[in-house]
Amino acid sequence: MSEAPDWDDLLQVEAELNTRWPETRIEPSLKRIGALVDLLGDPHRSYPVLHVAGTNGKTSVARMIDALLTRIGLRVGRFSSPHLQLVTERIAVDGAPISPERYVEVYRDIEPYIAMVDRGAEVQLSKFEVLTAMAFAAFADAPVEAAVLEVGLGGTWDSTNVADARVAAVTPVGIDHVEYLGSDLAGIAREKAGVIKPGAIALLAEQDPDAAQVLLARCAEVDATVARAGLEFGVLRRDVAVGGQQLKLQGLGGAYDEVFLPLHGPHQAANAALALAAVEAFFGAGAQRSLDVEAVREGFASVVVPGRLERVRSAPSVFVDAAHNPHGARALAEALDADFGFTKLVGVVGLMGDKDAMGILTALEPALAEVVITTNSSERAMAAEELGDLATDVFGVDRVTVRPRLDDAVETAIELAESDADGQLSGVGVVVTGSVVTAGEARALFGKEPA
Repeated sequence: MSEAPDWDDLLQVEAELNTRWPETRIEPSLKRIGALVDLLGDPHRSYPVLHVAGTNGKTSVARMIDALLTRIGLRVGRFSSPHLQLVTERIAVDGAPISPERYVEVYRDIEPYIAMVDRGAEVQLSKFEVLTAMAFAAFADAPVEAAVLEVGLGGTWDSTNVADARVAAVTPVGIDHVEYLGSDLAGIAREKAGVIKPGAIALLAEQDPDAAQVLLARCAEVDATVARAGLEFGVLRRDVAVGGQQLKLQGLGGAYDEVFLPLHGPHQAANAALALAAVEAFFGAGAQRSLDVEAVREGFASVVVPGRLERVRSAPSVFVDAAHNPHGARALAEALDADFGFTKLVGVVGLMGDKDAMGILTALEPALAEVVITTNSSERAMAAEELGDLATDVFGVDRVTVRPRLDDAVETAIELAESDADGQLSGVGVVVTGSVVTAGEARALFGKEPA
């Protein structure tokens, strides 16, 4: 029998990391992370990298790429953020988070080098920079044959961008993190385009024209090969299926039919097409060469993306979704409408105080009969009463209930959903959304393990 994790050691490491700049704060420089990886012997150069940038869908695409590469036969490392429940989720090898013991071990191994960089810098390494270096080191030590890196915030100045990826996938670019990236879509796209390196292959999801123009200009500037959703790859057919959807995808190397994806919504079908094209590009697939269709089917069928329209209970159905900006909220509302026939759907919404609350609530309103407003444990969370006032402006007073505790909010939402069900619970549901933290805490309420 394996020993139980030493949570005290993990908590100690997290306490030390939390004394550093938070992940929501960045400085336009790669000097500190560059100095750290140099001291570590450039672990990020010991394996090829696939980089995933964009506003929404990054985690889903990264997990899909990981699953496909793994099924094809590679040992894969994946770095993603933020985590839903446990920080070890961020660094995955062989499709699973590293253990708490390994997380602590990697941190302690590189701690002396972190201290060296800190001593020579005006500002200490941020928490995200340290986590990035930990992932690079863990992947090199494994060793992995490919690493999938999800951008944390932005692109050009994100610490993951110290790596030079041979393949860059850019999900739809929208407006988020306004305090750091601004509210100009072209400017945001320019920041995210920085992950496209000279001579790389860039796979672009369907974009707003302003964002597309910037991304294509970057590809031309650095002589990157480009493939675009809707032109070189895309979704040919999408049918709703039990537990997900059945797809026919156009890839760079041809069409792949009878692909089951255990995720819901048109946006996840689009994410699948982007992930497939990225993996094809990694292996050099093209008009005369495609991937093994059985490996593609098995890879997509194995995809697990916690907290993305994830069902955590049946009768009534309760879903958890980490949508945290208007773009993500619109995708959630569209997925609920397209893939489910609810007669009554109740939302549980808890947001961060720095998010576009009115934009998120307005995007969700058409999909929800009623909404229960709550909060989460983050220091950045918006107070339930404040969010409730905004929700009343969008939904009307009769459709809004405020329950500051998340467990009370979920219980209330289930009661509201069941109240008009007349015993037909298959037609009613609850969706908990608004924040990654809210989604993670809701998963824990329903006994879901970190994944």
